[in-house]
Amino acid sequence: MASRKITFINHMKKLARSLADHVSTSGDDWSIKGFIDVNRNVYTISSDTKMISKILEIQLLPKLIEFAHSTGYEIVLPEKQNWYPDLSFVCKKNSNIKFAVDIKTTYRLANYKDFCNGFTLGSHGEYFKNRKSTKNVQFPYGDYLGHVVLGALYTRVDLDHDFGTKNINELDSITSVITDFLFFAEEKWKIASDKGGSGNTANIGSIDYIPDVVSGNGAFANLGENLFDEYWTNRGILEVKDKQTGDFKKLTKLSEFLEFKGMDPSLLNPPAQKRKNRE
Repeated sequence: MASRKITFINHMKKLARSLADHVSTSGDDWSIKGFIDVNRNVYTISSDTKMISKILEIQLLPKLIEFAHSTGYEIVLPEKQNWYPDLSFVCKKNSNIKFAVDIKTTYRLANYKDFCNGFTLGSHGEYFKNRKSTKNVQFPYGDYLGHVVLGALYTRVDLDHDFGTKNINELDSITSVITDFLFFAEEKWKIASDKGGSGNTANIGSIDYIPDVVSGNGAFANLGENLFDEYWTNRGILEVKDKQTGDFKKLTKLSEFLEFKGMDPSLLNPPAQKRKNRE
């Protein structure tokens, strides 16, 4: 099964390298300009991250279905909107072989070189803690051989966008709201941080230094997936001693967890750079 996992992830990495061309113009801008109605009116869009993420997911789906069939898998979509994962890849010959693939998108930070806004990597709630649970998950978390992020990084275009209606004949004059895509595929645990995702502390957060993101050099890189699972199962629940006060508090840092387990703190893999040290 380990070799099956390696093969699947390598195929996903190869696919990711081809996706920028699939969604971009020859000038590296997003090929999506807006929505069109039956009267050939084009309604331009904003750089709202949720809207961009959903449209990209729709745009990529035919390519992902083609990829699944070519590698011996079928795609199962979640029964409900907010269920994990976005896509379940189920082997045609052996339905016990499944991979969870989440499509994640975010933008580069304009004022911080080589940093992005980060990703949320799914919940560490019920289905994460109880690997046989069917709550908010297409298949039990433990049924998947691997949990993969198909990520898209992009640059937002700074413009005074005209949100009016344009005719299809004016399509070439509409400026794309995002540009310069970078796609990657990586196992979730390899790009995870020890912090919660933005806006929801029940979500796992990612690292945000782009070279580390695309190379899978996250906080758990030296520790492995099992410790990633253990940390996020206990975060916010396990009580550890505060060094400064001596009181017990809820676990919120990987360094605290390593100390609690009596592990070498040098195993902690910090981000390669900090935002405050940017050029």
